[in-house]
Amino acid sequence: MGLLINGEWHTDWYDTAASGGEFIRQDAQFRNWIGPDGDYPAEANRYHLYVSLACPWAHRALIIRAAKQLEAVIGVTVVKPEMLDKGWELPAHNAGPLEDAAVLADIYRKAKPDYSGRVTVPVLWDKKTATIVNNESAEIIRMLNSAFDAFTDVKTDYYPTALQAKIDAQNTIIYDAINNGVYKAGFATDQLVYEKHVTRLFEVLETLDKQLGEQRYLVGDQITEADWRLFTTLIRFDAVYVGHFKCNLKRIEEFTHLPHYLRDLYQQPGVAATVDFGHIKTHYYYSHDMINPTRIVPTGPELDYNRVHNRAQLFSA
Repeated sequence: MGLLINGEWHTDWYDTAASGGEFIRQDAQFRNWIGPDGDYPAEANRYHLYVSLACPWAHRALIIRAAKQLEAVIGVTVVKPEMLDKGWELPAHNAGPLEDAAVLADIYRKAKPDYSGRVTVPVLWDKKTATIVNNESAEIIRMLNSAFDAFTDVKTDYYPTALQAKIDAQNTIIYDAINNGVYKAGFATDQLVYEKHVTRLFEVLETLDKQLGEQRYLVGDQITEADWRLFTTLIRFDAVYVGHFKCNLKRIEEFTHLPHYLRDLYQQPGVAATVDFGHIKTHYYYSHDMINPTRIVPTGPELDYNRVHNRAQLFSA
């Protein structure tokens, strides 16, 4: 994966030996805000997203951009699926606003020449000031949810005031045990550490499965950002995390309610177009050679998320 240290690229992987076999995710460093109370005004065609179709964190931003119909307002560059010695590489045909940038690290160095830290997606870039506004996915989706409402006819609010406490509570559990939990299991280099995280992962999945037997979505009868944050992990689970990250106590398809819930979200307008299993499988199986040294990408499993689900019928009342 690599990182920048004082603007210089290094190919170091995470130092799990120093943390007792634990994978420790670093916090994002660019945390500015777009909106009336932020540092940057909302403007059409001013901001640009750098994303990976493989990355679940970047996928969140793509989903909210599509759901809010902001494609004509905020441009996007999709990095190559392989993340090798140079980190995320930019496609020659669409490098984004910085045409001479070849890798995502170039974007970070442009924003902060002496940047030290991981080079991650998503990145929200400001073309006017030529800098990174934000690289924290949780904050980017909040901005996309509300800051650009003047430029779209879609007024759906995925973080409504009345539900924020419930959404935040769900996000906290889901982030630690599921979103980041699959990585804590998959990148663990100690048997007991792995077992701890994979056990916790499936405990929370079982709890959510029961919860979704009582209500259509995580906090009630409407989709919120909590659902989209969970979705991007669930959609990768059977294709990647079961095998590659050894999260194999159970497939999502073997739960009672999660498979129908997953198909319900996948079939929402615009969402299927943001899912690319070619990028997803290539990235994980090819890029993580410390886990999969042969870099063979599996042809399966066969997954069909367009099948009929029972969620609307189950909660029609």
